[in-house]
Amino acid sequence: MDIVFFGTPQFAVPGLERLLAHPELAVRAVVTQPDKRRGRGNQLMPSPVKEVAVAHQLPVWSPKSVKKDQETLERLRATNADAFVVVAYGQILSQEILDMPRLGCINAHGSILPYYRGAAPIQWSLYQGELETGITTMLMDAGMDTGPMLMEGHTRIALMDNFFDLAGRLATIGADLLVETLLRLEQGTLQAVPQDNDRATYAPLIKKADYQLDWRKAAIALHNQIRGFYPGCHTSFRADQLKIISTAPLGPSFWSDLPAAIQSLQPEWSRFMAQTANPGQVISIAKGLGPIIQTGDGLLLLLEVQLAGKRPQSGSDFANGSRLTLGEQLGE
Repeated sequence: MDIVFFGTPQFAVPGLERLLAHPELAVRAVVTQPDKRRGRGNQLMPSPVKEVAVAHQLPVWSPKSVKKDQETLERLRATNADAFVVVAYGQILSQEILDMPRLGCINAHGSILPYYRGAAPIQWSLYQGELETGITTMLMDAGMDTGPMLMEGHTRIALMDNFFDLAGRLATIGADLLVETLLRLEQGTLQAVPQDNDRATYAPLIKKADYQLDWRKAAIALHNQIRGFYPGCHTSFRADQLKIISTAPLGPSFWSDLPAAIQSLQPEWSRFMAQTANPGQVISIAKGLGPIIQTGDGLLLLLEVQLAGKRPQSGSDFANGSRLTLGEQLGE
């Protein structure tokens, strides 16, 4: 089976590698986003997918607009591909492109559709505190993640999973699912199932305001925000910005799902709860772990943070290095 692969970030790499390794599948070309300037040197850097494609000596096309670039459209048509496979490409495909391959355009989406249609399904599933998510392969149509579904793969979401953890796991699940989907489509043993639009939910692009922490929220809501929008959430500390990278909500509802080191705080729980503090205040500093912050509902342990202009550090090192004191306030 001849395939053209569309993808850009690291999330798409396992899928491309799995297709390249399968003896019945032949990736004829790769379409990815144009190189972007990154890093301190502001140098043009290829996408992770392009790096893999170049290493395998595949043709790589990087149009600014795949819908409008006539040269790319002609190249795509000339491949006579059986399927176009799309994983986090980053551009919307025109109906002209969708109609080109014999078997259609197959997308691996980072949720169980019709839930979390859109650009950031993994982040928003964590933000909403979902306990399970997965990958859906589907036949693409002109809508945003609205095409008929082909196969699903599921995974549980643990309390301490963040975006990086979950995306890596889903990328592996999606890679296996893509291969099975393509082979079954070719065999004619796969039936596409229309989505129930009435059950659809959406996962829009993450905005700057989504990274701002409000300590009046519940501890679990803040924890979900921090791990969902990892590693970008921030608050203020001593008139400067402080990134909050990793946290743990404390209390009877969470102990069993937390690492043993954090479970060791259970004997202190009644003492913590007896204190009166405002949201955002430091109520205790757990030795070897980090500061414990009062929220609008419950307590949140800071496990990893990053001061402006500094490297990420453990909550414990932050507390010691900044000489954090009880009662200090995070946020405005």
